[in-house]
Amino acid sequence: MTPNERISLRESLPSGVGEQEPHRTEQDASNLDQADSRLWESNRKRACVLAGSAILQLPIWGFAMNYGVFQEYYSSNWTLQGSHQVTGIIGTTSNGVMYLSMPFLFALFTRRWARRRQTAALCGAALTCISFLLSSFSTHVWHLVATQGVMAALGCALIYSPTTLSLGEWFNTSNRAVAYGVVLSCKNIVGSACPFLLRVLLDRYGFRITLRIWAAVAAGTSILAIFLIPTHPSSISSSTHRTRKIPWQFLKHQTFYIYSVAIILQSSGYGIPQTYLNTYAHEVTLLSQTSATLLLTLFNIPGIVASSFFGYLSDNTRFPLSATTVTSISAVSSALSAFLLWGLTSQGSMALLVLFSITFGFFAGGYSATWGGVINELEREAAQRNEAVDTGMLYGLLNGARGIGYVSGGLAGVPLLKAGSTSAVGSFGYGTTYGPLIIFTGLSSVFGGWGLLWKWKKLLHLV
Repeated sequence: MTPNERISLRESLPSGVGEQEPHRTEQDASNLDQADSRLWESNRKRACVLAGSAILQLPIWGFAMNYGVFQEYYSSNWTLQGSHQVTGIIGTTSNGVMYLSMPFLFALFTRRWARRRQTAALCGAALTCISFLLSSFSTHVWHLVATQGVMAALGCALIYSPTTLSLGEWFNTSNRAVAYGVVLSCKNIVGSACPFLLRVLLDRYGFRITLRIWAAVAAGTSILAIFLIPTHPSSISSSTHRTRKIPWQFLKHQTFYIYSVAIILQSSGYGIPQTYLNTYAHEVTLLSQTSATLLLTLFNIPGIVASSFFGYLSDNTRFPLSATTVTSISAVSSALSAFLLWGLTSQGSMALLVLFSITFGFFAGGYSATWGGVINELEREAAQRNEAVDTGMLYGLLNGARGIGYVSGGLAGVPLLKAGSTSAVGSFGYGTTYGPLIIFTGLSSVFGGWGLLWKWKKLLHLV
């Protein structure tokens, strides 16, 4: 049969004869299209969640991370009633109240009130803005403590807790630490950009107008970002049925307490430079206000890279490192920075203070990015014991431990500062009023990595 005859024969056959049935291929293609559509939609929502979480770092942490600018301004332009030394506890109290309230807020919004996360975050934004607005009318120092240190902090925690729960649910175990690291990097971008902005506003308008401007900025950014973060469908579906109890079995295991104690110790020293570095640079090393503000910016800039870097170390599969190893790298390095750089500064030695700000800001600033690895390790332990674990609640409790550390460090800072004014403990920075604070910062930082010693001890017992 010639080719032309074969073509004629094929054309004369009824439709479908001699061909494979197409319905299976079309169905497969339809399924693939639906899968691609679902994947694209899921990736779009993840991108929105990541973007919203990044934007929220400004209203949540912009004031707390840069309170040192206000502290230096208050000390130079005191117009309120009461002792200006009390203002030293506002920054650490703000951080402490935020972190201490997180375990309770995480518990509420993990299951029972999952559907109300966006509403709660909007209420937190309203409380934050009202608090800063009220703060601008302060006439006594305790007004600042109540509005800036407590009320605004509670509002920020109410924004942070439900939105961070959603972030942790949209990103699974394989990329959770990286997602946390990216968001924490944005937190450090806020800490790097805001000092000069706040300094300019304070110098031009005074603290009252500056606080009103900040209230407006917090309102605009928080409302926009909150609507970018939808609650994960799994939480909504679980909340429509009988509320499941939060699994608390991890509280029976030693590992959780090892990391919690390490976080408390590290955090108690981390807030000290944030609060006192500006005044130290201005009073002890006699730097200008601009140079002192620059130090706070340099303190936060390295955290942009450090948070993503330590998040990568925690999730990295090519050269896997345990959570204890990663936390120890951060803790020991930041302690050495405090002892060898901040402690050895003297009058006019801006170079050492700059080096301290960069190195301490990098290693200490990346410490909280290791928590993704800590949670992954606790998840693996729970799986080995065939136990359930709620990662959102676990993350909230780790933040609570950080809050205990901040409050402890803030309360210790005032008597340590008084002790330094009455007796010197050496030369250089150690011999100044801030000497005890420097020693406290270094010791608390190094103990933030004590989990590695516990792990070695455990391994020696097994041998």
